[in-house]
Amino acid sequence: MKRNLVSIKDLSVEEIKGLFDLAEGFKLNRKTHEMSLRNKTLGLVFEKPSNRTRVSFEVGMSELGGNSVYLGYGEIELGKRESVKDAAKVLSRYLDVIVVRTFSHQRFIEFAQYSSVPVINGLTDLLHPCQGLSDIFTIKEKKGLKDTVVAFIGDGNNVVNSLLYGCSKFGVRLNLACPRGYEPDKGIIEDTKGTARFYDSVEGALKGADIVYTDVWTSMGKEKEREKRLKVFKAFQLNSRILRFAKKDVMVMHCLPAHRGEEITDDVLDGKHSIVVDQAENRLHVQKAILVKLMA
Repeated sequence: MKRNLVSIKDLSVEEIKGLFDLAEGFKLNRKTHEMSLRNKTLGLVFEKPSNRTRVSFEVGMSELGGNSVYLGYGEIELGKRESVKDAAKVLSRYLDVIVVRTFSHQRFIEFAQYSSVPVINGLTDLLHPCQGLSDIFTIKEKKGLKDTVVAFIGDGNNVVNSLLYGCSKFGVRLNLACPRGYEPDKGIIEDTKGTARFYDSVEGALKGADIVYTDVWTSMGKEKEREKRLKVFKAFQLNSRILRFAKKDVMVMHCLPAHRGEEITDDVLDGKHSIVVDQAENRLHVQKAILVKLMA
């Protein structure tokens, strides 16, 4: 693997398969594997709040024998209290690997540029590669990747951008139903040409789907748009009526946190088709594999 994890786009199919093989081993023998990162320290530089990303990386590092240091927004204030360049240079003298979770994708790129240790993209407004890799791992585990159809309904956000890159690597078809003006990044659509099919209706996107995926309508940083988005996305709710348009054995994914009653109803999120908790668990195993591969 390259020194940093910026985007799934940068990874070869063989590199991703190697990550998945390692993650499968970690999942089978969660606490009995070799303590390969003993005496190593992970830094978590987070400008955005987090549950799964923070906890899975901290627990993963601990299970690999290492330590973690969490640095929230008020402790560094990248680009405000301290320049991104200075923070990156200094932190990489203390730490062995760093996860950066920030708003601006360019800010992440700048941090990685000046860091002398591996840097992992823990989420930017453009991409969420750790989520995307875990999602493809989950789809492979539950359905396989050959001839699989994934339908995503809702906001074409950073999760969808990374899902596009992941699906494009393995020939997974992605049906997208997004309101007009809320589609994924145009450059990424071009990069992954042939992967996505766009639908005007949720029903059309779900037809023949093996997996149905949704995410919040109002992502972090978009809170001022909430009332507008609730109206725009009203017809894009994943509920039991809509789910009937997919295959009978369809599985439901959501990267969490969920706004229950908005993008997804309780009966679907908690229902027999849901693999949401399994999907969340896989963040731990895949991120352990990322840590080991980057620091090998």
